[in-house]
Parts: sequence; structure tokens; C-alpha cells
Amino acid sequence: MPGEQLQVLNALDVAKTQWYHFTAIIIAGMGFFTDAYDLFSISLVTKLLGRVYYHVDGSPTPGTLPPNVSSAVNGVAFVGTLSGQLFFGWLGDKLGRKRVYGMTLVLMIVASIGSGLSFGHTSKGVIATLCFFRFWLGFGIGGDYPLSATIMSEYSNKRTRGAFIAAVFAMQGFGILAGGMVAIVVSVIFKNRFPAPAYSVDPIGSTVPQADYVWRIVLMFGAVPAVMTLYSRLKMPETVRYTALVARDAKQAAADLSKVLQVELENEAAKVQQITTAQSNNYGLFSKAFLRRHGAHLLGTTTTWFLLDIAYYSQNLFQKDIFSAIGWIPKNTTMNAIEELYRIARSQTLIALCGTVPGYWFTVAFIDVLGRFTIQLLGFFMMTAFMLGLAIPYHHWTTPGNQIGFIVMYGFTFFFANFGPNSTTFIVPAEIFPARVRSTCHGISAASGKLGAIVGSFGFLYLAQSQDPAKVDAGYSTGIGVRNSLFVLAGCNIVGLLFTFLLPESKGKSLEEMSGEKEEQVQVGSYGSILPV
Repeated sequence: MPGEQLQVLNALDVAKTQWYHFTAIIIAGMGFFTDAYDLFSISLVTKLLGRVYYHVDGSPTPGTLPPNVSSAVNGVAFVGTLSGQLFFGWLGDKLGRKRVYGMTLVLMIVASIGSGLSFGHTSKGVIATLCFFRFWLGFGIGGDYPLSATIMSEYSNKRTRGAFIAAVFAMQGFGILAGGMVAIVVSVIFKNRFPAPAYSVDPIGSTVPQADYVWRIVLMFGAVPAVMTLYSRLKMPETVRYTALVARDAKQAAADLSKVLQVELENEAAKVQQITTAQSNNYGLFSKAFLRRHGAHLLGTTTTWFLLDIAYYSQNLFQKDIFSAIGWIPKNTTMNAIEELYRIARSQTLIALCGTVPGYWFTVAFIDVLGRFTIQLLGFFMMTAFMLGLAIPYHHWTTPGNQIGFIVMYGFTFFFANFGPNSTTFIVPAEIFPARVRSTCHGISAASGKLGAIVGSFGFLYLAQSQDPAKVDAGYSTGIGVRNSLFVLAGCNIVGLLFTFLLPESKGKSLEEMSGEKEEQVQVGSYGSILPV
């Protein structure tokens, strides 16, 4: 009912920041650490897979994955992620956040290990098995998006909710960084233990048999952080907002919150019944009422995430191709297989360290100061500016002596993606929809983003090919080149900026205010501090 606010929800909204919040951030954040590691580590090892399984005797260049195989290896996890976001997002609203949360992590652990144990009698058999496990890995990762965001938003107080959700998402940066560091460590160990000549010296000897273990170790390591947090995730309590507003169990909601608050909370069964059965709070996802209240919001969250991920993933997955194009990574014929992995991992780690990770944490620091809307607009605008700054004088950046400047500009595009729409597109859908469809709507928004990632990763494989037939990678046709691809990505950012105007500002407001489940915020004093369960 308008003007009514449950005591348990007020208690959450005004609670002081305590260790309990940080525990939730770590538990949920380690899932995102694992997600990012698993999704982006494949881009580190694709060239090694090409050398190991697609070597052609007599070829002047090392083996590479054929276009269709490369698309499958890079994209199948995204297809799984998209499916998982829709399925687990819906399931999180039907069964509860807690009951579904552990399933996703178990699936990620099994699939990570399975990816590294992909065997077969032929190269096609190995790649097919790898793609099978990568799909289910993505399916589990997909569930983490709506569930982690929804759980963190429903645990948080309204004053610092944005920073808490952003901190969970920021663990992606450390996951990307960890992927590069693990690849560096493993490649250095194997490179020193099993030295090999460059491809131009000995095409067969440049890829030692032990190189087949390297990519497997890198991929399987993704299971380690997931295993470390599995028990804690299974022990997390159900969110009070789900218990009260969706399950309609006022007694259990009060009991759960009483465990972590320093006060006794009354059983508000009558008020829960009034609020949850009121016609204004009882519409479904496919109703006219939802379309009228949140249709524009859902359009905004889906389109901005879709457009952002086209630009973000096309850059991130194929950094190694850009580094090669500007001369930061030597020609592949001058290196052996493990040396090439080392160079790729080192380059991606540097970008993650200087551009990706800082951007995430700038969002954590400023999102509850500047607001989601401002940060998203700023991010899209600056990404557009830096991409045009790369594309317009592209020939200048690729001439000898200017490559460092290119990398700096390229790093800033990642900084403003993460201090911008890559973070806010994750946060906003967890705040502006009603509790009963919050996880589902976040899953739909995230799935739209992954559709953009699929478009970006597949499209960039072909679009970024040189316009000169002599410089096209084996198995590909001519494309529009890296320079023109950057113009296309800048255009996506401009459109994303425009669709941002469909989204409301949620800074400092309760979830019930944003979702329309409560029209007026009842002012309540602090209920004390929150303690760990």
C-alpha cells in the first residue's frame, strides 16, 4: 500500500556499513572473479591452440584456428552465459536467490575442470569437447550475473548500495588480471623447463609436446577460487526482501534479520499481506502495468548493455590482434608457441593493471557520489572520444615510435568502460525493478549484453581483417580493418549514450522507491549495526 514500509526493509535501508556487508561482497565477488577469469582466459590460449592442433607442414606461418573453430571456441561460452542468465534469472525469482546461488558455482567448478581435461583422438575431437564444457561453464557463469547483483542489492543499505554492487562487479577486474598472471607464470615455467626454437628456425620443434599442458592448466585454474568460496556461498541466508515481498513470509523475514541486527523486529504478517496483495504491487512481467511502469526502463537496461558489450568484448577478446597490428607483439614466426603465449598474457595483464582494474574501483568510489546516470553518460562519451582518438590518426599510432601512445589511449577506453557503462549496466537493473521480477529482469538485461558480446566477438573476427588481401589471416576474407572497426565501435557508444536517458537515477533511494513497491519513504531511525551471521 502506498506510504507503507515494512520495518525489516527500513532496517536494511538505514543499517550502518558493517563487516557483514563486506563478507557478502567477498562471497559474491569471488564468483565474479571466477567468471571473468574463465571468460577471458580463453583469449589468452587461442593462438596456442592453433599451434598445437592446427599445424600445417610446410606452412610459412604457425598453425591458427580456422575461422569457424575460432568463433566456436571464443563464442560458445557466451551462448552458454546468455542462456544461463535467462534461466537462472527466472529461477532466482521462482525458487529464491539462496537456493539457486550454489548451483551456479558447482556448475562452474565442474566445467572449468572439464575444459582442461578436453581430450580426443583428433584435433576436432579435442575442440568439440572443449566447446561442450565451455558452454556449460558459460551457463553457470550466466546465473551469477542476476543472482549476485540481486543478492547484493537486497542486502545493502540505500546510502552505499551502489558501491557494494560495484565492488562485487569490480572483482571482474582482478579475475582478468589473474588470468594474465597465471598464464605468465605457467608459460615462464614451461618456457624455461622446455626451451624451443622460433617457428622460423624449426616449425615443428617450436611447439614442444608439453605445450599441450599449458593451456589446460590455465583453464583449469579457474576452478580454484570457485572451490574456495563454495561453502560460504551455500551458507548465505536468503535475502530478507525476497522472503518478505516474494515468499510473503513475514515471520521468517523478521527472524532472519533479527539474527544480524541488534534489535528485535516484530512479525509484520498483516502489513506484508497488504503490500504484496495490493493490485498496484501484484502485476507480472508480461502485464500492461509492467510495460507502463518499467517498459522504458527495461528497454534502457537491455539496449545500453547490448551496445556496451559489442564494444567492450570485441576489444577485450582480441587485444592480442591489436597488439600484433601495432607491433607490440613480434611476428609469430619469430617466437615459439609458449613464448607467444607469454607475450600475449603480458600485454593483456598490463592493460588490465593500468586500465581495467582502476576503472572498476573508481566506480566503487564515486557511484554513490556522482550517481549511476552521470557515470554511465560520462563513460559512453569518453569511450567514444578515445576510440575516435585511436581511429582518426590510426596510421600515426601504428608507425614505429608511437605504439606506446596507442596503448595508453587504448587503456583509457577500458578505464572509462569500467568507470562507466560496464559497471553501471550491471548495477542499475538490480535496483529499479520489483522484487518479484528483479532477478528475471536483470537476467534479461544481462542476456542482452551477452548478445552484444557475441556480436562483438564474432563480428570483430571478420570486420578487423585487413582490407589488403595479402595481410588477411588464413581462412578469412578481407574486412574493414582495425581502424574502421574502431569507428563502428565508437558509433555503438554514441547510441548507448542516447539510450541512457531512458534510465532513472537510483542514488540514495530505496529499492522499493525505485520499483514502485512503495510510493513514499517512511523516515526511520537507525536500527544499529549489522553483525555477521
